[in-house]
Amino acid sequence: MLWETFRLALVSVRRNVLRSFLTLLGIVIGVAAVIAMITIGSGTTEKVRNDIAKLGSNLLVVRAARPDRSGSTSFTPKQLDDRDVTALVHGLANAKAIAPAASKAVRVVYGSQNVSAEVTGTNTGYFIARDWGVALGRVFTELEVRGGANVCVVGQTVRSQFFGSGDPLGESIRVNQSSCKVIGVLEAKGTSGFGQDQDNVVIMPLVGFQRRIAGDRDVDSIFVAAADGVATSTVQTDIETILRDTRRIAPGADDNFDIRDMTQIADAMASATTTMTGMLGAVAGVSLLVGGIGIMNIMLVSVTERTREIGIRLAIGAHERHILVQFLVEATVLSLLGGLIGIALGLSLAGAAAAALSIPFAPSASVILLAVGFSALIGMVFGFFPALRGARLDPIEALRHE
Repeated sequence: MLWETFRLALVSVRRNVLRSFLTLLGIVIGVAAVIAMITIGSGTTEKVRNDIAKLGSNLLVVRAARPDRSGSTSFTPKQLDDRDVTALVHGLANAKAIAPAASKAVRVVYGSQNVSAEVTGTNTGYFIARDWGVALGRVFTELEVRGGANVCVVGQTVRSQFFGSGDPLGESIRVNQSSCKVIGVLEAKGTSGFGQDQDNVVIMPLVGFQRRIAGDRDVDSIFVAAADGVATSTVQTDIETILRDTRRIAPGADDNFDIRDMTQIADAMASATTTMTGMLGAVAGVSLLVGGIGIMNIMLVSVTERTREIGIRLAIGAHERHILVQFLVEATVLSLLGGLIGIALGLSLAGAAAAALSIPFAPSASVILLAVGFSALIGMVFGFFPALRGARLDPIEALRHE
């Protein structure tokens, strides 16, 4: 019985192909828009998390606080220095790595070629804190760090600029006015979420950087990686306690340093993109309502056109429920067809957008199933009134209808 009803529904859809297509177009557009928006939004959220993760996992970045523009700063600005680093190294128990770092954009030269790159002075903990391994060669030894040796590790962009795909190990490059020996090549990190090429770097021991590049003992940042299983909030509290004591900040006074928790930043940015995705999906979902109204309208027209057919079926023994089920199934089939076409179109649009925007293609099976179920539900809900109207026709009046 149900299969026969389904077959009759398909016959009815094929009978007026153009009208059926125009009817389900609203559902197609609605489902495609919802699928595309949510898939693109999910890919954007995943890209944000990946970009933040490139900076390092469970990472906290300590920097000197800067006065605000209003001039109402209640603390005395003070640059980070070796004493802050030493205090954290000796007092912080829940850290996997602690790495002071100072950076400066300078001209790097090899032979007749040169490139502007970010040169960073740091120690071996930097590679642990940033989750940054070497693709070739090695990182510094502790002896090289303490002595400020003329050695450096280069990023993939610098390697490509100077050596192509060749082996740069053992070669000397000139950083600013000093030469350094290349001992390693970093793994590629790509572009950060802020548009910065993270591979256009040269990393050298901090003492050597301060002596030959910066000309001072300042530290721009201190990277702290929380130990496995330890919350970054716990480590942040410990850092605040240690630095307030080291920097002799009076009780109640504001900190003259900032601590950025990269995990919290990632969560906040992902939450913002998720909220925006939900809003766009809701707006796109309005077209599903419009599509449902279109289905109800065309089903009312179908009932009117087939009044005599309904009268004949009722006269030869069909029950009201048979007529009701027939028109409900027709509306549901129309809506489901629109939903399936919309899913294919939405995924295609999302895939094209992901390729164009360089974001992950992240379709959600739950969203696809929800779209199928919702489109079927719309067909049943908006098809019920026309089906009920057809089922309640008087057989005699229906047979008289022309």
